[in-house]
Amino acid sequence: MKWKGTRESDNVEDRRSISGGKVAIGGGVIGIIILLLNVFGGETGQTVGNVLEQMQGGQQTTETAAPLSKEDEEMGHFVRSVLAKTEDTWEKKFAAEGLTYKKPKLVLFKGSEQTACGGASSASGPFYCPGDQKVYMDLGFFEELKTKFGAQGGDFAIAYVIAHEIGHHIQTLLGTSAKMRQAQEGKSEAEANKLSVALELQADFYAGVWAHDNQQYIEAGDIEEALSAANAVGDDAIQSKMQGQVVPDSFTHGTSAQRMFWFKKGFQTGDIKQGNTFDEIR
Repeated sequence: MKWKGTRESDNVEDRRSISGGKVAIGGGVIGIIILLLNVFGGETGQTVGNVLEQMQGGQQTTETAAPLSKEDEEMGHFVRSVLAKTEDTWEKKFAAEGLTYKKPKLVLFKGSEQTACGGASSASGPFYCPGDQKVYMDLGFFEELKTKFGAQGGDFAIAYVIAHEIGHHIQTLLGTSAKMRQAQEGKSEAEANKLSVALELQADFYAGVWAHDNQQYIEAGDIEEALSAANAVGDDAIQSKMQGQVVPDSFTHGTSAQRMFWFKKGFQTGDIKQGNTFDEIR
C-alpha cells in the first residue's frame, strides 16, 4: 500500500510502550476461546471482557514501560495513515448526505487493555467498542492470522481490518447497530446470530467502499491480501480449523465466501446504498 508521506491521523492512542493488564493470554485454550468469541468482529467486547474477568479470577493489574522498536514505530505511522484515510473518506460521504462524521479513536496496545466494553487482550482480535467509540488493536493478532489461520498477510490486510472496524463505527453513528440489537430481542439464538452476521458483513462492505475510494494508494496484490484475511476469518473456516466441524446456526460473522463477497461488492461499487446485508440474509 502506498502510504508514506500521506496525512496521519491524530486520533491514534498508542499504548504499546506500556505492557500489562490482568494477564497475558496470547495462546492456549483460553486464547482460542477468546479468539473464537471475537475475530476482529464487532461489538462483542463486553462478552470478551466478562469471559476474561471470569478466567482471570480478579488478578491485579500491573504495567511496565517498554520502548518501541523501529518496526513498531513504523507500524504506528502506517496505522495513523490508514485511519486518516478512513476519516477523509467518511467525512466526505457523510457530508454528501448532510451529516457530520464523528471521528473515532484507535487504540494500539500490547498484552491487555481495559475498555468501556470490558477487558481486551492480544487474543481478542481487533474490535470496536461502541461504549467509548474506539477501535482496539493488538497488532500481534496479524501474525496469528498468518501462522494459525493461513492468511496471506501484508499491510493491506491490516488496512482492511481497520476499515472493517471503522465500518462498525459507521453503523453506530447511523443507528444500525442499535436497531440490530433491538431486532435481536425475543429472537432465537439462531435468528439473533443471523442479524449479527448481517452486521459483520455490512462492515466488510463498508471496508470495500473505503478501498474503492482510496484506489490511488492501492498496489498490486493489496486486494488479494484483504480477501485472504476475509477468507481466513470466516466462521466456517475458523470452526473447521478449531473444532473440526461447521455449525451454521452458530455463525456470528459470516462464512469466508460471504465476507469476501461483501468486501468485493463494496470495492466494486463504492456505493454505500448497496450494502443492505440485512435483506440479503433473510
